[in-house]
Amino acid sequence: MAEKTFDDLRAFIDAARELGKVCAIEGADWNEEIGALVEAAAELIPDPPLILFDKIKGYPPGFRVVSLPMASPKLAGLALGLDIDGKSTAELRELAQKKMSNIPRIPPVEVPSGPVMENVMKGSDIDLFRFPVPRFHAADGGRYLGTGDCLVNRDPESGYINVGTFRMQLHEKNLLGLWISPGKQGRQICQRYWDRGEACPIVATYGQDLLLFMASSSFSRWGECELDKAGGLRGRPVEVIKGPLTGLPIPARAEIAIEGEVPPPSVEARDEGPFGEWPGYYSGGTIGTGEKQPVIHVKAVYYRNNPIIHDSAPLWPGAIKYGLNYHTGKDRLEKAGIQDIVSVGSPMQYMQVISIRQRYAGHAKQAALAAASGTYNGRWIVVVDEDIDPYNLKEVLWAMTTRCDPARDIEIIDGCWSTPLDPLVSSDPSKREPNTQTNSLALYYATRPFNLKDKFPKVSRSPADLRDKVVKKYRGILNFPL
Repeated sequence: MAEKTFDDLRAFIDAARELGKVCAIEGADWNEEIGALVEAAAELIPDPPLILFDKIKGYPPGFRVVSLPMASPKLAGLALGLDIDGKSTAELRELAQKKMSNIPRIPPVEVPSGPVMENVMKGSDIDLFRFPVPRFHAADGGRYLGTGDCLVNRDPESGYINVGTFRMQLHEKNLLGLWISPGKQGRQICQRYWDRGEACPIVATYGQDLLLFMASSSFSRWGECELDKAGGLRGRPVEVIKGPLTGLPIPARAEIAIEGEVPPPSVEARDEGPFGEWPGYYSGGTIGTGEKQPVIHVKAVYYRNNPIIHDSAPLWPGAIKYGLNYHTGKDRLEKAGIQDIVSVGSPMQYMQVISIRQRYAGHAKQAALAAASGTYNGRWIVVVDEDIDPYNLKEVLWAMTTRCDPARDIEIIDGCWSTPLDPLVSSDPSKREPNTQTNSLALYYATRPFNLKDKFPKVSRSPADLRDKVVKKYRGILNFPL
């Protein structure tokens, strides 16, 4: 399939259907069943399809939930607008990493209206329970509308518009809970309103085009609007409508959108959670901090005919939600002046692996420290030689167990940026107070010692090109994976 990007979620679903990568399921229960089925598919199916739920228990046909839109490498490449024909996962990962590392900025364009305005609820008509909002995990404190979402707010001082992805619990028909980890830009903007004694105006969407969701859920510099980033990924501007109540931009082709405000937590707050988070534990919210959390007062709801909620609820790390686990750290390290970075990957949550071609003594340490400076809620940074694939956990563990001398090659840095979502932070009573939520970071130097490179035993493993050759030659006889 040639390179093409999609302006909304349903156009992407149509393209995925053409590839034979959509599984339609009818009659599932929003209460735990959708969550359990999605987790099982992501954990047990090697190349899972996009799952589209319809006729959800207690809801009319057409009110749908989409899950795992990017769990398949091909679908992830499709969402990014890559040419996926005949490409291996490794090739797609390389193309994705290149695209995400060199994103032009194209500002949004304002339009008078769009499909999201097909239906409007205001005042007493607002009822978010009209949508089949899932309760994903057995011990979740409620139903969560905000998983595959974008929250838009504007800094009152600079006018900078931020778009971030944060979890939102459905408390009442017109009231949502909001959990934003400390340090995130969306929370910093809210705090500036709260410090003035004001509520923070917001827009939120649930089910938007996947490139906007990628931009929203990835790291951006302060002052760098994710709408511009999404436009760059698309190759054309994101169409937005000026919110009638807030003046904030509403993506015109979103499935569901709200306008509302977040009052200071000192004025109004609720217990939030628990919620099963991406580390694989119930964390964050009230159980992570011991405090009630902010709420969103919903002033208006806009939605398309036959709306689709994007389920991006966190899964435990053994369930793969993103088929292209690319990492953009290579570009950042090169900009920091680190030379001969071969590749950067994350074979597991909390682990970043940097493959380098060693050029001088201290090269491995320089790369690890540069990576540590930009790490959020990490645990391990592992530096390996150029013959190790950072995405291949077997190879990474081989390097860690044969090229790392623990007495010399493991370094600990404490006081790093963390979050209450980290189970080691949330379970520590000493880290309940604000500004105490940090963790330590281990730097593993799993490279051949630079001063012993020429003396280190040679690798006996078959060369990669020969392995590839024999796998292709004998795939019809032995069941090698594609």
